[in-house]
Formats: sequence, C-alpha cells, structure tokens
Amino acid sequence: MSVSLSKGGRVSLSKEAPNLKNLKIGLGWDANQTDTGSACDLDASVFLLGKDGKVLSDNHFVFYGNLTSPCGAVVHQGDNLTGEGEGDDEVVLIDLEKVSPDVEKMVFAVTIHEAKERNQNFGQVNNSFIRLVDTNGDKEIAKYELDEDYSSETAISFGELYRKNGSWNFKATGEGFNDGLAGFCNAYGVNI
Repeated sequence: MSVSLSKGGRVSLSKEAPNLKNLKIGLGWDANQTDTGSACDLDASVFLLGKDGKVLSDNHFVFYGNLTSPCGAVVHQGDNLTGEGEGDDEVVLIDLEKVSPDVEKMVFAVTIHEAKERNQNFGQVNNSFIRLVDTNGDKEIAKYELDEDYSSETAISFGELYRKNGSWNFKATGEGFNDGLAGFCNAYGVNI
C-alpha cells in the first residue's frame, strides 16, 4: 500500500520497500488554460548533491538537456511539452545501486519554461504530484500531491531523496520559488 505524504512528510525506502533497487520517480501536473497566449511547458530536473549541498559537477544536473548522470544511475526519460494526459508527465529512473557514493541527496524540481516571458506561474497549474514507484512489479511506494496555491512561484521543489545512516529516504518538500530554473542552479552551484 502506498504512503500518502503531506508537505514535510518523510518515508524510509528501506522500510517501505526493503529490496528496492530500481526506482521510478513520476512527476505529474495539469496546466490550466491561460490567457497569456502561450502553452504552459513544465520541466522536471534533478540535482545530485554532495555533502556541501552543491552539485558534484555541472553534469550532476539532470534535465531534458542532460538526460543521464555521470554514474549512469539517474536517467531522465525526456521532456513532455504539454502535460496532457493521465498519469506521470515526466519520469526519472534511478538505479540506487549505481548512485555514486558521493551523492548525498537528489532534489526533484519542476520549473515553468520561460515563465517570466510568458507571464506564467504555478497558480496556473493543478493536480501536481511526485510519486515513487518500485519498478520491480510497478508498485507505488509513496506519493505527495501538492495542494497549495503557488500563485506567484515559477519553480517548485517537489521532493528530496537522501541518504541517512546508509539508507535512502524521501522527503516531500513542496517549496515554491520565484526565480525559475536559474534560482535552483544558483543555489546548487550549477554553472549556466
């Protein structure tokens, strides 16, 4: 049975899925019809951070322009330009056994492409979620549905996968930011 998380909620993957090796992170959303004249294009990204809270290198920023982490453990399945349809809109696959031991945390973010130019924000987005799925049997482990009104934010940290005492854990963050992808890149030391 899947764990339903609220903002700030945590789940131990070793307890919920003791034999977990391959994880699918599904991110989903529905963009409202906007009067800005442009479609709302959301993008999922993963920042692989070391002990200092910064990416290990620029290549440890996984997104539609860099689909695979240097260790090959984190693979973005590609960009969905519309968010239309049911289920996951963008997917990241993670082989937990291949993750570099230098990676302490992975931050999953969703940003609106050209949000400022298009006058768009997450107030125009509904039904946002992040879910963790054991690919062995396609069993959902946990899900976090973002239910806040992010009426001015252009970027949101959906959740964090992190190591604690040698085990992987997940925290639902739901933190909104106003400076888009550039804000995340600056915070985590990515040179853009």
